[in-house]
Order: sequence, then structure tokens, then C-alpha cells
Amino acid sequence: MWTVSGRCPACGRVGKVPCDACRATLPRAPVLAPPSGCDLCRALLAYEGTARKLVTGLKYGNERAVLGWLAGGLAELLVPPAGAVVTWAPTSGRRRRQRGYDQAELLARAVARRWRRPCRALLRRGPGPPQTGRSLADRLGGVPFVPAGGGRRAAPTHVVVVDDVLTTGATLRTAARALRSTGVVWVAGLTAAATPRHTQKLT
Repeated sequence: MWTVSGRCPACGRVGKVPCDACRATLPRAPVLAPPSGCDLCRALLAYEGTARKLVTGLKYGNERAVLGWLAGGLAELLVPPAGAVVTWAPTSGRRRRQRGYDQAELLARAVARRWRRPCRALLRRGPGPPQTGRSLADRLGGVPFVPAGGGRRAAPTHVVVVDDVLTTGATLRTAARALRSTGVVWVAGLTAAATPRHTQKLT
């Protein structure tokens, strides 16, 4: 596992990020069934306890010290096929303006650097409320993603979609649908964490 130095976002200890004590408590995510439209899906951590603190620190607090460690762990979860392009599930424009960054893009670009693969903005988020805070029933409708388009480069055929947290699988499902509409034939989902209840089938 990758080692990064700084201040542990979970406990504040200076040294490894996360520190050895917090790292020992991190719950690993189980093997996940892929959401519809995805050929496979991998998550690094179960979204609880210390793992939740690390991911929310990056997502809401711009705690980038943990970014390298998360990206290193994510990069070890799968081997992308030749020619694969990395992209991300973009947050809403309002959230990006408020925070000054998109946490999924940060993760995607860091993972792509470790794989030495290109990272491109292949998805655009349509109008609609953020997933955070919505009911389970509302979340299942997914995020209205559309292909980003507008570029001169041909659409890739193999894509890895990076996101921060997998909750219902709806975000990856709608992302995969948008990508496949452009000719993508293989889609993998890769998330920093997955909510604990998702140990069985995702739809």
C-alpha cells in the first residue's frame, strides 16, 4: 500500500497519512457486484468509521493529504486494459464552485498518473439535485449524466469511472449508460469507498 507523509485527517497525528493507528482500523470494502452497465466494480474501503472520516475530509474539507494514499490503493484494485481512459463522475457545478474542486476528478487524475493512463472529462452532469441527502428511492434514479463531447479525439472504447462513494450504484449505472451511448464497450467503476450495506447485488 502506498505511504504518504503529512497530517492524518482522521486523528491529526503528523507522519504517515493515514497514520498507522488509523490505518489499522480501516474497514476494507467487500467484492462488489457491478451496477448495471458496468463490467466490474471495485471499492477500496467500507464507508464507516475512520474510512468515512478520510473520505469526507477530502470531499468536504479539501484534506488532500490523504489523496495520494487513496489513489495508490485504488490503482492496485484493478489492471485497466490496454487503451483504457480514466474519467470521473462529476459533481454538480454548484458544489464545484462552492468547494473550488471536484473530489472525484482529483481521485481520477491521481489514479491515472499511477497507471500512466490518460484522464479525460468524458461526462457532463445535467440539471438535478445532488445525491447527498436524498432518500434511497430518489437516489435510485441516478444522476443525469450526458457525454461531454465537444472534443476532436475519438471516444475511447474502454473507460474506468472514478467516484468517491458508492451508495446505490445509480451514479455508476447512469455514467455507464452515457458512456456506452458514445461507443464505449467496457466500463469499470472504481470508488474510494462503498456504503457497508452494499455487500450483495447492485442494480
